[in-house]
Amino acid sequence: MAVLALLWGSGFLWTKLALQHGLTPLQITVARSALGAAVLLLLARAARQRLPRGAAIWLRLAVAAFFCNALPFFLAALGVRTVGSGPAGVLNATTPLWSLVIGLAVGTERGWHPRRLGGLLLGFAGVLLIFSPWQGAGASQQGGAFGWGVLALLGAAASYAVAFTYMGRVLTGTGTAPLALSAAQLTVAAGLGTLALPAAAGTTDGFNLPALAAVTVLGVFSTGLTFHLNYRLIATEGATAAATVGYLLPVVSTGLGALVLDEPLSPRTVTGMIIVLAGVFLTRPHRPRDRPVTARPAPAAASAPFAPHRLNETDHELRITLADK
Repeated sequence: MAVLALLWGSGFLWTKLALQHGLTPLQITVARSALGAAVLLLLARAARQRLPRGAAIWLRLAVAAFFCNALPFFLAALGVRTVGSGPAGVLNATTPLWSLVIGLAVGTERGWHPRRLGGLLLGFAGVLLIFSPWQGAGASQQGGAFGWGVLALLGAAASYAVAFTYMGRVLTGTGTAPLALSAAQLTVAAGLGTLALPAAAGTTDGFNLPALAAVTVLGVFSTGLTFHLNYRLIATEGATAAATVGYLLPVVSTGLGALVLDEPLSPRTVTGMIIVLAGVFLTRPHRPRDRPVTARPAPAAASAPFAPHRLNETDHELRITLADK
């Protein structure tokens, strides 16, 4: 769990470093998706999982790839240009709040439960506290002014929420093994980003070593490998244990931003982060505690670390957990 939180929570740090060394948000999006897809394709092949077949499922994957990968990856990189990596991680943690808003809008959530409504208002109040738009330019000294960067990061969190709602409806129960399905989705996301590259302005003259190293870690470890680790955590400890990692991500991103990038860590930022996480906790519905999913021993030739076909019952919880997303 600690390794997963570290790799996942460091995503904004690597994005920030890649931007500082010359890569554009769209280039980061494409490289991250392609490298993450490569990792998952290798893992799927090792587990003998086949990519989905049929035009219908690939069209669904295209929609999921846009809202769950291509768009939020791009918006997150765009936002980190002007917002610190620590506050960016806190904004990313608002995805469950957006999920509740969307659920109420489309009717999948029943009614305004006082506890969950209070959590929703509390979570967004924490965001306002961190960036304090009423303080104007002075707020930039303590985490970033409330501007387009903040809106882009909130848009990324909302895009994840849209994707999880869509994926829960059309991609669960397709019969395709999870690693192969996710590898296909990230591959499509890389293709969507590549199609947009010719129209992107501000391309770089060439790659330098720090930028290449940062985006490689972002794609291989903070995108591809974290998905695999998250599935293993669900297989051994259950979806509830895996979901708790989401509460560690803003803490990791804020801590790394302060230690590595020397970002200011003000009492207001820390207080706002605690308020956001408290709001997210209150919006979660009460469910019976889940039990770990016991993996069947894999055939000797398969070398799979767990049996993905046993994870279907927690697939929806996993997709809600995947906010790196």
